[in-house]
Amino acid sequence: MATKVFMEALSPTMEEGRLAKWLKNEGDAVKSGDVIAEVETDKAIMELVARGDGILLKRLIPDGATAPVSSLIGVIGAKGEDIAALVASAGAPVAAVPVAAAPVATVPASPSPRVPPAPAPAHAPAPAPSTNGGRTISSPLARRMAGEKGLDLSGVQGSGPGGRIIKRDIESAATAPRAAAAPAKRPSSGADYDDIALTQIRKTIARRLAESIGPIPTFYLTAEFDLERAGEMRTAMAAMGDEYKVSFNDIILKATATALAQHPEVNAHWLGDHIRYWNRVNLGMAVATDDGLIVPVIFDADQKRLSEISAESKALAKKARERKLKPEEFTGSSFSVSNLGMMQIEQFTAIINPPEVGILAIGAIEDKPVKGADGAVTFRKTLRVTMSCDHRAVDGAVGARFLQTLRKMIENPLMLVY
Repeated sequence: MATKVFMEALSPTMEEGRLAKWLKNEGDAVKSGDVIAEVETDKAIMELVARGDGILLKRLIPDGATAPVSSLIGVIGAKGEDIAALVASAGAPVAAVPVAAAPVATVPASPSPRVPPAPAPAHAPAPAPSTNGGRTISSPLARRMAGEKGLDLSGVQGSGPGGRIIKRDIESAATAPRAAAAPAKRPSSGADYDDIALTQIRKTIARRLAESIGPIPTFYLTAEFDLERAGEMRTAMAAMGDEYKVSFNDIILKATATALAQHPEVNAHWLGDHIRYWNRVNLGMAVATDDGLIVPVIFDADQKRLSEISAESKALAKKARERKLKPEEFTGSSFSVSNLGMMQIEQFTAIINPPEVGILAIGAIEDKPVKGADGAVTFRKTLRVTMSCDHRAVDGAVGARFLQTLRKMIENPLMLVY
């Protein structure tokens, strides 16, 4: 008996999927569990697996076509089996629509994202990492350090016996300057204009923003924090060794999580007829990708050490940019943080990610002149943050008290390790 291949809901918020690529041709033998196609969801590129054994008798939609969840997109059955009725029930064939070209990666992911090869450097390139049957050879310590620093071992050259990746290779890779990734350029046809279909992630962004900025009565609170002590702590930690290095963003994430634990009225969801106050701090961190914004989640962030948050945030950001995030890694946030400081944006307002009731927008760190009690002017590192609040759940005084606590944490960073 034939097995229907449906467009499955491969993420919790998925309503339709784009079939990025068929991996099996009509007439190919398949077994239950075999990956037969790659599907672009609203968050990532996922693998669609066969739910039965047999022959892929029919592919009902082409590469690039979009179909609603639960719609029939293929048929698996016995060789020569009559599937005319099934095909007829699927309706008219769906045409493929062009979408903007972008690098893709599957989940579960291959060892490295499938991106166009970079031009060869002028000097001789370093040899590829040593592998054994496709597996990179590395020491247990090197693997642990790579995980903490968010490094991909496939891009690290080993200097140990037989090309084995060891501790010093990870330390060198972590301190080596990394070239900033250039934004992907959309190819042009040369015509007056090009119509490009929306990607699934861009459709979701558009829908979610319409759900947020229209119906949510939002107000904004801006505060400026002194980062001098946080900077001193960073310097002292870095002097202890690479494993203790953290960024200002790591400190802000930790401080935000700690403050949220003290203000559950902000760590909440608006659910129409009730408010859900979370007893766990699941902190969303906005990450910009070529296709749009995605928000991976650091679960129980208030319970994690600064070094753990640093390692996890780097690893999640890397997976988000490579579209390797699993559904459980980008759902379930109770509050979110968006940081544009690295792009020299001094101050901005972020749009709330419903059903959350607040989001924190982080601006650039600046050296500003400050007049002391003795009249002397010194330069100190400062940071502006703006909190967007859903007024249905968060009053002005509630948001202000949260920011007061956040100020204490950031301006007295030893409180984060108390």
